[in-house]
Amino acid sequence: MSNGLTTTGAAALAGQAAPPEIIVRVRNLIAGFAGKLIIKDLDLEVYRGEVLGCVGGSGTGKTVLTRTILGLVRKQSGLIEMFGNDLDSLSPREQRAIERRIGVMFQQGALFSGLTVKQNVEVPMREHLRLSARLCDELAMLKIELTGLDPDAANKYPSELSGGMTKRAALARALALDPELLFLDEPTSGLDPIGAAEFDELIATLQHTLGLTVFMVTHDLDSLYSICDRIVALADRKVIAAGPISAMLASEHPWLRAYFHGKRARRIESAVALQFREGSMKEADGGGSLPGTM
Repeated sequence: MSNGLTTTGAAALAGQAAPPEIIVRVRNLIAGFAGKLIIKDLDLEVYRGEVLGCVGGSGTGKTVLTRTILGLVRKQSGLIEMFGNDLDSLSPREQRAIERRIGVMFQQGALFSGLTVKQNVEVPMREHLRLSARLCDELAMLKIELTGLDPDAANKYPSELSGGMTKRAALARALALDPELLFLDEPTSGLDPIGAAEFDELIATLQHTLGLTVFMVTHDLDSLYSICDRIVALADRKVIAAGPISAMLASEHPWLRAYFHGKRARRIESAVALQFREGSMKEADGGGSLPGTM
């Protein structure tokens, strides 16, 4: 007989930390396309409130994994659960309800070239919500400003945008329905180092402010160090490692060692260590808190 306690409640009474809530669960996933097997027996979990970075070499299935979870690539077999629901068992109405809780930013933005930025942001609203044209306009402007774009960008077409503006416009559209779960495919690719760092900071700020869970496919080592709580690494058609950056650095897998201990990785690691030391010295002198703390 149930005592009426949830797992979280029971853990709290026992003085234990509650287990993290899993909002995406993938088990034994097999997927591919054009007759080619890309993913085999892959397992994955995404926890509520985390920024999860997904890395891997070219062709290891990062984008295929993302698109399979989203239903854009048909899986051959395996289980995909989202918000505790087996996606295979949902009715069309239930599926649309799940879709409203998700935002997606594709690698190149995938903005509709014949629509302005504001019209692009309004597309999910018009598809899923029954709102007046005036309210759609107001909400679209809110999302545009939320991502750091100037209001005058709202009436520009994608061809009139810079690379950074295109990324922000695509992010504004991904946030149109106030999603709980945000999928980002290579969000900083094609940006210069300053633009990439600013975009990382924007993602971190939005994640904290809006309480988002973020699944981010990336090759950007700076992003992995600066904003990711955990990382999953793909190789050999499956997840070969999952955990914080320290777990990636400690792994003996050849690809992980090459990726996280290569020349560029060592430069970033040295920069992070220097920043930490400078912050520690500043705090010891009474000059303030450590970087990244409040």
